[in-house]
This record gives sequence, structure tokens and C-alpha cells, in this order.
Amino acid sequence: MKPINPLRLLLICVILAVAGWSATVVTSRYSMATPVLPATALATMGVIVIITLVLGIRVLRWRNSQEPNSKAQKRQLDPLLAARTLVLAQACAYAGTVLLGWHIGIFLDQLRIWSLRSDQGITWLALAMAGGGLVMIVVGLLVERFCKIPPEDGDTKGVDGKGRPARGEAAGEGEYAYRGD
Repeated sequence: MKPINPLRLLLICVILAVAGWSATVVTSRYSMATPVLPATALATMGVIVIITLVLGIRVLRWRNSQEPNSKAQKRQLDPLLAARTLVLAQACAYAGTVLLGWHIGIFLDQLRIWSLRSDQGITWLALAMAGGGLVMIVVGLLVERFCKIPPEDGDTKGVDGKGRPARGEAAGEGEYAYRGD
């Protein structure tokens, strides 16, 4: 798998901020409810973050369990668990980006009418959801870093004569193996 590109996350966030702002303008124009998630979604986001962190810490403990030059054997880690943890971390980061962008757009629209409203509950809720999305992004990127495995000492497999990795092999330390087909 390829690592997450932070610029892609930023682009998704900006696009969804515009979409969230536009949806809020349209719904307020037609006297509909503001399209913000309910406060109970914060609990769901918290559960997702905790599960992602627990699985990520498990992979990190395995990765750091022995020194690279140690003769002791590492205990085995289920490769399927590690792959699922990586996928969960990336999904957490992308979902957090969507939530952050959407609710930032709603928050920006609500700021425009801040002085006209007596109840600012939706504004604070949108800000809390955006904060939850930011936490999901941070945890997703952090756990993704936990899943990077350093190269073995003396491992020159897959390197051609020019010092570049062969096609389909990991590019270097901490890279994921990816076939560019």
C-alpha cells in the first residue's frame, strides 16, 4: 500500500468544506435543518479512534520488541492483523478528513450569522465535529507510521545495479511494498 499523501487529504478537506458550506446555505435558504451530525457521533468517532490506537500500539510493540541486531527471535505478528490495522488507520484518516471538511464548511457559514442568533448550539456542535475529525486524522496518520517496518540489515534484495529498488519492491526504509502496475 502507498502511504497517505497529506496534500490529497488537504484537497479532500477543502472540497468538502466548500460542499458543507454550500449545503448549509441551501438548507438555510429553504428553512431546512442544518446538515450537521448529532452529538452522539462524537462517541462513535471516539470508539473508532480508540480501536485504531489499540491495534496500532499492538503493531508498534511488535515492531519495537527487539533491537535490529539482536539474536533473539521476535514473536510472530499475524500479518493479516497488521494489514487490517494499516487499512483501518488509512480509513480513519480519510473519514476524519471528510468530517473535518464538511463541518468546517458548516462552521464558516454559521459564523456569518453569529450575531443574529441567540442559540449557538449548532455552531459549537459543528466545531466539535470538526475537532473530532481532526483527532481521527492525527490518529490515522500516527498509526499508519506505526505500521512501517524498517528494512532488515544486509537486505539488498530487489535493488538493481543503480541503487534503485526493482519494480514492485519497497523503495527504502519504512516504505510499503507497492506494485506500480
